[in-house]
Amino acid sequence: QVQLVESGGGLVQPGGSLRLSCAASGFTFDNYAITWFRQAPGKEREGVLCISSSDDTSYYADSVKGRFTISRDNAKNTVYLQMNSLKPEDTAVYYCATDQGSRCIGGRPQWVYNYWGQGTQVTVSS
Repeated sequence: QVQLVESGGGLVQPGGSLRLSCAASGFTFDNYAITWFRQAPGKEREGVLCISSSDDTSYYADSVKGRFTISRDNAKNTVYLQMNSLKPEDTAVYYCATDQGSRCIGGRPQWVYNYWGQGTQVTVSS
């Protein structure tokens, strides 16, 4: 059974940092790209960052460039989202997902992502 579990969310002050984790199980993790999405209150869910099976990264949200990075540890079946210089507008529920492809392909409808985690809340506030 494919499962994605996010963790690491919480409350942080503006300018602070958080590292989110996405732990995967039930599939050959090394072969798949993993994408982080987020959904802010009252807004549509948007793609943030993707990492391919070969460690290529793709930014889907211009607002996080220079502040967020993505990495993966295949030995731990885990993808990480390092978030620095956090802003109040980064407040959202963060999800990881996979479409079971190996590459990051931007602009695709979200229904192609057939496995999602339950999400982890990130709140940036003073």
